[in-house]
Amino acid sequence: MPIDILMPALSPTMEVGTLSKWLVNEGDAVAPGDIIAEIETDKATMEVEAVDEGTVGKLLVAAGTADVPVNQKIAILLEEGEDAGALKDAEAAAPKPGTPAQAAPASETPAAPAPREEAAATPPSPRPEEGASAPATKGGSAPAANGHDAGGARVFASPLARRLAKEQGLDLSAISGSGPHGRVVKRDIEAAAESGAAKAAPKAAAAASAPAAGPAPIQAPSDDKIRALFRDGTYEVVPHDNMRKVIARRLTEAKSTIPHFYLSVDVALDALLKLRSEINAQATVVDGSPAYKLSVNDFVIKAQALALKAVPEANVTWTESGLLKHSVADVGVAVAIPGGLITPVVRDADKKTLSTISSEMKDFAARAKARKLMPEEYQGGSTAISNLGMYGIKDFSAVINPPHATILAVGAGEERAVVKDHALAIATVMTCTLSTDHRAVDGALGSELIGAFKGFIEKPMSMLV
Repeated sequence: MPIDILMPALSPTMEVGTLSKWLVNEGDAVAPGDIIAEIETDKATMEVEAVDEGTVGKLLVAAGTADVPVNQKIAILLEEGEDAGALKDAEAAAPKPGTPAQAAPASETPAAPAPREEAAATPPSPRPEEGASAPATKGGSAPAANGHDAGGARVFASPLARRLAKEQGLDLSAISGSGPHGRVVKRDIEAAAESGAAKAAPKAAAAASAPAAGPAPIQAPSDDKIRALFRDGTYEVVPHDNMRKVIARRLTEAKSTIPHFYLSVDVALDALLKLRSEINAQATVVDGSPAYKLSVNDFVIKAQALALKAVPEANVTWTESGLLKHSVADVGVAVAIPGGLITPVVRDADKKTLSTISSEMKDFAARAKARKLMPEEYQGGSTAISNLGMYGIKDFSAVINPPHATILAVGAGEERAVVKDHALAIATVMTCTLSTDHRAVDGALGSELIGAFKGFIEKPMSMLV
């Protein structure tokens, strides 16, 4: 029978996407791994792969269509031996694009039985975005619903594997997939059934472990009430794009669920600026241009990573069951892009040279503006940096980017009157403010962290040895 291809969930926060481009036409033969489309999410444009072999029978959503809900049918694939006649029933069952029945977010289980196939994103199964709950470790989680783990995150599996798992009472989230990119397929279900592993927990137990409902959230005024405050004809409505919706949702989550605590210090930059100038002057010239040109922000990234290693108790992430204490110093760096921002992560920043950090950040910034970053490049990390110094901002407090426990807000370096040896002097100073999740990093610990950061910035040679 025909195979349904659905709009895939390319990240845990994705609810809708734009089908930017079809890379196949009706009648084309495809095989697993073939790139069939490009999907634009709130963060990036990603390629989508075919999972099964067949012939493209019908493209149901036109290229360029925006706000296509996750799990909406976007195309139909015909199996070997099937012809156009097999499309009639499949097309009749396809909901109209944009209907409410298709608007369920990816984290919910569809009410209708799962179709036989879905498209796979490249890369698939990305790590959860900051602010999303990470999937439970396979083998140690009880399903909230078949095909989802205890945290509600979706498990990538073929529709046939989902049906077989449901019939045999198996927990998909506890089964390791052997299909393309770790997808759970039929043979994995058969192996789990034979071994007796991955039995799903009883529904009663799952219900008993479900958290109690919290108080109803405070409702914001309706759009109509807000518009009524302004005269007709004095404004225009600019619809929110996917990125702005995600930013709004996650900032609201951060400020309403994370108890923010703020610590500010003034940091002297004169020694760093001198060292930066000397290092840049020694850069090898390649094709008429220096091989690197270090910025103050490159030093800031390195210093924050080294501070996390110096104060490992602050290199943590809060979860309700316990602190995740990180052994690596992965630093997210906020990059402004049209319509919002994104936070690519410099992995193992404490171990990288300043020139390597500089090169990575230039590449991240260029691809971020083109929305070409992959999910694993902007997800994760345990801290972040937001630098508005280039805009002349003296100091500010940044909102923590879940699930980070800290974020460092960096202001502009400027000449100020300071007291040195009981006398007035001029020094280049920047104000930095550390926002902490007070559940995980309290005042004293946060003071240690920002103090370590200040020490590395004011003695920059310590970052080179």
